[in-house]
Amino acid sequence: MSSAWMETVAEAQRRAHKRLPASVYSALLAGSERGTSYEDNTRAFGELGLAPHVAGLSPERDLSTRVMGQDISMPVLISPTGVQAVHPEGEVAVARAAAARGIAMGLSSFASKPVEEVTAACPQVFYQSYWMGTREAMARRFDRARAAGCVGMIATLDWSFSYGRDWGSPVIPERLDLKAMARFAPEALRRPRWLLDFARSGGLPDLTTPNLADPGSEAEAPTFFGAYGEWAQTAPPTWEDIAWMVEEWGGPFMVKGICRVDDARAAVDAGVTAISVSNHGGNNLDGTPAPIRVLPSIVDAVGSDIDVVMDGGIRRGSDVVKALALGARAVMIGRAYLWGLAAGGQPGVENVLDVLRSGIDSTLLGMGRASVRDLGPDDVVVPDGFLRTLGSATSAAPRS
Repeated sequence: MSSAWMETVAEAQRRAHKRLPASVYSALLAGSERGTSYEDNTRAFGELGLAPHVAGLSPERDLSTRVMGQDISMPVLISPTGVQAVHPEGEVAVARAAAARGIAMGLSSFASKPVEEVTAACPQVFYQSYWMGTREAMARRFDRARAAGCVGMIATLDWSFSYGRDWGSPVIPERLDLKAMARFAPEALRRPRWLLDFARSGGLPDLTTPNLADPGSEAEAPTFFGAYGEWAQTAPPTWEDIAWMVEEWGGPFMVKGICRVDDARAAVDAGVTAISVSNHGGNNLDGTPAPIRVLPSIVDAVGSDIDVVMDGGIRRGSDVVKALALGARAVMIGRAYLWGLAAGGQPGVENVLDVLRSGIDSTLLGMGRASVRDLGPDDVVVPDGFLRTLGSATSAAPRS
C-alpha cells in the first residue's frame, strides 16, 4: 500500500474512492433518502466559528481526557462500524492503529473479525451491541465480549428501516459465491489493488459476522444480512430493556443515538455511563438535525451526570475542538478512519488519527487553551438559529 502522507481526511476519502470498487465505496458513503442529515452533519461544523487569542498562548497543549473510565491520549474514539470489507485486516488493523495512538475503539457486533482478535490488538475496546434476538442470546454475547477483555459496552439504538437513497443504493451480495464474483468482477477488475490485497491475504471479502455466532449452538455465524434480519424481527427495546442491558453488562455502558433531551434523561435513569449524541452518520432517519446542533441542549440536561460524546460529521481537528467547546467529552469517528483504512490499512488509519491530533493541537494553540478540558462556549461563534432542542427534560420518553 502507498505510504504517501495524506494531509487531510478529504485526501483519505479521495484515495479510498480511487481504490475501492464502486459498490464498496458507495456502501461506505451511505446516507439515506434525500441525504439531508448526512449533508447537515458536515455542513453544520462549517457554520460554527472560532474565537482565537493572539498573545499569551500556551507553548504546550494537553489533549488527553477520560471517557467511560478509560484514559485516552486525545478526545477521539473509534466508532463501531460493521463488516469492514474495505481491507483484508479490517477491524484488527483499526485496533492496532488505535492502540498505537493511545485511544479506545468501538467494535461492532457486525464486525468482520472476531472480538478476541481485536482485543488482542488493542487493550481499550468497547463492544457494540444492538437489541436483537433473545435476552439469553444477548447475555451470551456479553459474556464472550467480557471474556475477550472488552472494557465497555455500546448499545446502538438509532437504527431504523431506511432503505432508499435518491442517488441509488449499492447492490451488495450476501456471500461472494461464484455467481456474485462473476457479477462484481468488472467492478473489482477496475480496482486491481483492492482485489490484490485480498488475494495476498488468502481470502475474499467476507460479509460473515463472527461475533454473532451463538456460543451455545453449532450453527455457522450469520452473514451481515442474516444478522440484519434477526435485528429486524426483534421488537424494539423499551427503556426497561436498556436498564436490563446495563445491569447484565455490569460495567461502563454507552447508549448511542441520542438526539432528544427526554431520551437523554431516560438513558440516565436507565443507569448508563455515557451517551453518544448521534444520528447514525445520517444513515438513519433522514431529517434528523446534525448532532452538533443538539449537543448543547443534551449536555445542559445530563452532562453533570454522565459522559456525553458525539459523532457525526467529524472531518478535522477543529471540528473536534468545536464539539468539545459545546460540551462533549470526546467525539467518535466513523467514515474518517474507514477512508484511512481503505486507502492505506493500519498506517492509513494512523495517518487519519495523526491529522486529527495535529488539527486539535493547532486549534488549541490558536484558541489560547492549554488543555482540551479548558474549552467552553466562549471559544466558538454560534450563529443565530444554529442550535436545536428536541424534546424537553419534562416530556416523557416512550416506555415501549
